[in-house]
Amino acid sequence: MLPRDPMILLSYVNTKLRNTGMTPNVFCAEENADEQELRKTLAEVGFEYDPARNQFV
Repeated sequence: MLPRDPMILLSYVNTKLRNTGMTPNVFCAEENADEQELRKTLAEVGFEYDPARNQFV
């Protein structure tokens, strides 16, 4: 289960992306999470995915 707090979620997702090199799509598949919901939750607190950096910034 993913963290519910958006800032903890951000840290968790970015750590996984950085350490594994996976994309948000693969991350969500492995975590059985909805990618659109993840992006929406992080966008609500001002973060969007930057593919060049492979993280939410």
